[in-house]
Amino acid sequence: MPQEMTSKQRALTAFARKEPDRVPVNYLSNPGIDARLKGHFGLAADDHDGLLNALGVDFRAAGVPYAGPRLHPEIPGRQVDPLWGIRTRWIEHESGGYWDYCDFPLRHATLDEIEAWPMPSPDDFDYSRIAEDCRKHRDYAVCYYSFPDIINGTGILRTMEQTLIDLLLDDPAGMRIVDRKLKITLEIAARALEAARGGIDVLWLAEDLGSQIAPMISLDLFRKQIRPRHQPFVDLARRFGVHAMEHTCGSSSWAYDDFAEMGVTVVDTLQPEAKDMAPAYLKERFGGKLAFHGCISTAGPLAHGTVDDVIADVRNTLRVMMPGGGYALAPTHCIQDNTPTENAVAMYEAARKYGRY
Repeated sequence: MPQEMTSKQRALTAFARKEPDRVPVNYLSNPGIDARLKGHFGLAADDHDGLLNALGVDFRAAGVPYAGPRLHPEIPGRQVDPLWGIRTRWIEHESGGYWDYCDFPLRHATLDEIEAWPMPSPDDFDYSRIAEDCRKHRDYAVCYYSFPDIINGTGILRTMEQTLIDLLLDDPAGMRIVDRKLKITLEIAARALEAARGGIDVLWLAEDLGSQIAPMISLDLFRKQIRPRHQPFVDLARRFGVHAMEHTCGSSSWAYDDFAEMGVTVVDTLQPEAKDMAPAYLKERFGGKLAFHGCISTAGPLAHGTVDDVIADVRNTLRVMMPGGGYALAPTHCIQDNTPTENAVAMYEAARKYGRY
């Protein structure tokens, strides 16, 4: 049995595709289930670290808060992101509600209108506290989120339909949104990594590439438009000696060979119900070149099964993904508000019990 490791050692050993003392685990959730879990453990509503400790989570996040002026005015009946101008409206559902994207203010924007659209300056972020935050979490694997997110990130301003047309036709206005945003995002990430002074372990990137049944775009289009725009982010991670982890929802394993060639070391979400995303397929096909983070479906037993179903799902996933290392157990995206509290607790208890080498 391997010697007991710190969370940082555990996660970095797994991401190096070696066997740690146990499988590392991570946590992402929507507000409703997050509040119920804090109540379950008797924690204050704002005690996020307390919840992570209670669940045995091996990862922590560090970031750089925005300290500049509001760039986009508020609109009645809408929630307007002050930096990018993204608009959402509140939609009720049976287990609570969510802020859904709406209005799409750049849907019909011209190139001149895109150039004039306010976007934040890298100078207006506060980089002064990130090194201390990393020191605070020095025993954990610290992640910095920097989402190129070309398809979704543009679609929420321009609609998904128009964004896909932009990618196909090289529309100057649509691609200018992408390139303006990525230049800013990359510079913020570079300054954050520099300011962190070696405290960041994972640069967490994102690009949703698939539906449940098929790729969202062709491999040729990915290689023309997406890959070259993600490459500078991966190169940045390599320059600072940190892991580049790509979040890709849906059927996305068709891009994993390219990710490995680019220098990506970890892939995230791994929705097992999507086409060519079953754990056994991923482990056999890509286990020699990539590490994995995810696999526990938020639309499967976690949300709709019993506690015993959740435990069985965790055990089956571990049985496939554990051998040889290279796996961190996590939900496929955020745990949803329709998840019973006892199921979420059972997921983490099972991971700790059955995830030991």
